[in-house]
Amino acid sequence: MNLPTVLDLITERETTTRRHTDRLREQITALTGELARLDNELADLATTRTTLQTLAAAEFTADDPTIASAPYQQILHILSTAPTGMRAKGICLALGVEPLPKNVEGTRAKLKRMVNHHVLTEDQPGVFTLNPKRT
Repeated sequence: MNLPTVLDLITERETTTRRHTDRLREQITALTGELARLDNELADLATTRTTLQTLAAAEFTADDPTIASAPYQQILHILSTAPTGMRAKGICLALGVEPLPKNVEGTRAKLKRMVNHHVLTEDQPGVFTLNPKRT
């Protein structure tokens, strides 16, 4: 091998390495940006969790945190659209749950639990409405 051939090989290797290095730097820049975005999202989620826990603690007693669960929230959402109140069977139908006796009774139990926690009222037997003091 002569010197010009060796120098050409070094130049070729240097060019290849430089391209590879540039690609890696671009990836590092992209990953750094993505990491910063995800860190911000995690911070936002932590703040949201803390805020919701604080609100839920103020809104519901620690004796029964299940009222903050999804099924109860779905019931509250449905009742918020029914100013005159609803019966357990009507809530089952609005939730898309088959109004079998076991489902209606399960829903009624949830409604009664929310009445006990002063989230709902039952001014007429079996007719549940949102507590006006909460809305």
